[in-house]
Amino acid sequence: MFAHLHPRLFLAGLAIWAAATLALRAGGQHVLHPGDAAGTIVLFAVSLPVTAWTVRRLCRRFRLPRDQWIAGAVSALLPTLLLDPFSSAFFPAVFPNMAPETAGLFGGWMLWCCAGGVMGAIVGRSGA
Repeated sequence: MFAHLHPRLFLAGLAIWAAATLALRAGGQHVLHPGDAAGTIVLFAVSLPVTAWTVRRLCRRFRLPRDQWIAGAVSALLPTLLLDPFSSAFFPAVFPNMAPETAGLFGGWMLWCCAGGVMGAIVGRSGA
């Protein structure tokens, strides 16, 4: 089941997840505003290409062959996919600085970021 997991990319993803979680715990109330549609669209518009770029950069940095980039993306995104459902479920405890109604926006944003990471691994891929 874990034959295609890239441990170094998983650890890099875990470090990114931890740093982002701490940053949101410290200042997330300035980033996520459930009632601000325009701000949400801007946040999503910026996050997708940034996450795509980050995954591509990690795959290059760890010298993954191009045909392993999708597995690399999954490895890097796995901490977010495994841990942020708990962040959403226990949102007030994890992010006491944000209103509880922000949990849905947060969950959607994490899915959007993960989609960006996968896109970073597949968009522009030759032979696909």
